[in-house]
Amino acid sequence: MKYSACLIYNPASGQGDAEIELQKICKLLEPEISLDVQLTTEMVGADKLAAAAIRRGTSTIIASGGDGTVSAVADVLLGTHIPLGIIPRGTANSFAKALGLPVNLDSACQKILRRCTRVVDTATCNGRAMILYAGIGFGAEAHDRADRSAKDRYGIWAYIQAGIQQLNQMEPFEAIFETEEGKKIAVDALAITIANAASSASILAQGSDAVIVDDGLLDVTVIGPTSKTRAVANAIHLARTASQGKVSRRSDIGYFRVRSIEITAAPPQKVVLDGELIGTTPVDIRCMPNSLIIIS
Repeated sequence: MKYSACLIYNPASGQGDAEIELQKICKLLEPEISLDVQLTTEMVGADKLAAAAIRRGTSTIIASGGDGTVSAVADVLLGTHIPLGIIPRGTANSFAKALGLPVNLDSACQKILRRCTRVVDTATCNGRAMILYAGIGFGAEAHDRADRSAKDRYGIWAYIQAGIQQLNQMEPFEAIFETEEGKKIAVDALAITIANAASSASILAQGSDAVIVDDGLLDVTVIGPTSKTRAVANAIHLARTASQGKVSRRSDIGYFRVRSIEITAAPPQKVVLDGELIGTTPVDIRCMPNSLIIIS
């Protein structure tokens, strides 16, 4: 017997033919699932479509798009008993990779048909849902420089190219951390990443051997002030240790875990949240343990 699910599909995601990919997804899923297909538009985002699907009584929501689409749907599903299926079609697909989910369209659909689930943590950043991480400083600036056309053409290399360009203008800043115990710590930094989940490709979030998505904690990585040469070396080091599953060990890379944290910066720094520039510091980030059900 078929069960029903709402498929929230972002046709602007990815580099393939959106219409053909949608037809393929429907062909793979519809023999076993009664799909309610909803397409995002410039006027109606994935969050609104997810909220409407819940009001209609859907039992499952499937998000197909990039990390922004998945994050928007997850924001609506937090704390509900409705599972989220993911069919990645974005530039980075970092959340799917962090969870070990397939990024191949066929394999992702087969995973959804098996209907196995797991419960993972999420977080909030200034009241908004965070499934991946928030980046402050250098990482946010690099993301801001990577325009849509460059991402469509070069994929994740657009971010790397933007980061290299940003090195020419990078400036350290003072950051003040306040933890849940009320402790305040002042540091000089070039980049700060606060992660709930991160794939090995998210190199600025790789201060530890692994970012655990169901431990009830946030992973904070701090890149200290350094020269341009050292900044490149740090990025290479983080990428290498992440790909090898090793712990980063450099004196100018700090790392710690917290349940919640507030960060201010002088001067104020840009903040990117789950792939979207949301403004500037300060930020208040809080882990929400066991708050999202994932089809995995």
